[in-house]
Amino acid sequence: MGQLTTHILDIANGVPAGGMAGRLLDAGGEVLVSFVTNANGRCDHALLQGEAFRPGTYTLVFLTAGYFRARGAVLSEPPFLDEIRIPFGVADASAHYHVPLLVSPWSFSTYRGS
Repeated sequence: MGQLTTHILDIANGVPAGGMAGRLLDAGGEVLVSFVTNANGRCDHALLQGEAFRPGTYTLVFLTAGYFRARGAVLSEPPFLDEIRIPFGVADASAHYHVPLLVSPWSFSTYRGS
């Protein structure tokens, strides 16, 4: 069964990014799922799976400035990274798509994980 998951690591503090809010958008920009990561920087359930997980284009939006402010980081106004948007395509909905985020208040990286 195909599914979409994410995992967020706070590389500024060397910890999983527990408590980071985000949302998954479809190709038209409609919110499919809103989430807040658990203490391990993961969602408790797959963002999409089974029949709900279809080929197409999606965007993950991570609300990074709110997360770092809550951890006590001093950010500029406006913050350098307020929201991080990661658009990606799903060609095979029977596969596992894992989209990790490595993030600090000033940089981020992503890749297709396993």
